Amino acid sequence: MLTDPTTGFRSEPGTGSVTGMTYDLWHRPLVHIRASELTGDTSQTSGMTRLEAISGKRVGCAKVWMGQTHVAPATSSGDHHHGEAETAIYVLSGNPVFIFAEGDREVRLETGPGDYVFVPPYVPHREENPGEREAVVILARSSQEGIVVNLDSLWSPVDLSSS
Repeated sequence: MLTDPTTGFRSEPGTGSVTGMTYDLWHRPLVHIRASELTGDTSQTSGMTRLEAISGKRVGCAKVWMGQTHVAPATSSGDHHHGEAETAIYVLSGNPVFIFAEGDREVRLETGPGDYVFVPPYVPHREENPGEREAVVILARSSQEGIVVNLDSLWSPVDLSSS
């Protein structure tokens, strides 16, 4: 069997295909990550715990990162951004608040279970949990790794080459 590295096709004589070619990416295995297999071996920010499920280093993906963030009650994360990655957030439990800067003021997005939040690339923000129980959110990012750039404040200059 010969695989063409530029197209992902492999030559398999006798497959019943008119061309004798099949697309290799269609035959890769699915990867199952159990809840107990999440790892904290990813970039962290003070005041929260990030757990990685899906990433390039864990499953070989090229365009997505997924995981969870846990914020303890009465806790605030440090200010940070996620570089060039777009981030989609689904609130699983608790009532986290997402804070970002708009001009010279802080904007607070108060959320609850079932809500979604979109964080554009390079936007400084932080998470707060004013509640009495842990807040847990599910994250999906448009990168294969969990990009995190910790900042001194929401108004810190953002270096576009820092991700």
